[in-house]
Amino acid sequence: MTVDDTDEPRADIPVEAGGDRGVDAPAAVAALRAAIVGDWWTYVLRGFLAVAFGLTALVWPEITVIALVAAFGAYVLVDGIVAVIFSLGGRGNVRWWTAMWGLVSVAAGAAAFLWPDITARALVYLIAAWAVLTGVSELVVAIAWRQEMRNEWVLIVTGILSVVVGLVLAIYPVAAALSFVVLIGAHAVVLGVLLVVVGFRLRDLRHDLV
Repeated sequence: MTVDDTDEPRADIPVEAGGDRGVDAPAAVAALRAAIVGDWWTYVLRGFLAVAFGLTALVWPEITVIALVAAFGAYVLVDGIVAVIFSLGGRGNVRWWTAMWGLVSVAAGAAAFLWPDITARALVYLIAAWAVLTGVSELVVAIAWRQEMRNEWVLIVTGILSVVVGLVLAIYPVAAALSFVVLIGAHAVVLGVLLVVVGFRLRDLRHDLV
């Protein structure tokens, strides 16, 4: 008989955060919570950026396509960079989905700046694709965090909202092209408020870590 025949857990075996088995699961969950709490400000920042972009569109409804492209490009580019930075401290699948979320935003922002003379209809499709892809990423991240975060439904709502808006823009591009400034502005404001709520919910996890 060897010393390894015992049922005692081995502390040197890492367990992926979010896993359901393994003796190190509590420690892994605590580490994941600590990482989330440490980066709660990224969601708040992204929320304020979204609100700023949305209010720009709503307060300036006669905004030109070129100006809207610039505003949208700046918003999603910064949003994507912040999401990528957040993903660097993540663990497991959450890290990769958050990174994809950020890279999609960076790609959309780059496309907006590299194609400044984009038509209104093409811009509708660009925003639609961005909204659907980021919405799916938000849903996956929310489901992955369901054991680590209270009120994860807020992030689920943001994901569903983004997917619905993206699908509406893609299915009705002509109608959307005529009123998409107001639609996108309203979506951005609601999305921004929800992201700020998510950020402060994540910050509240600090009380569970002490």
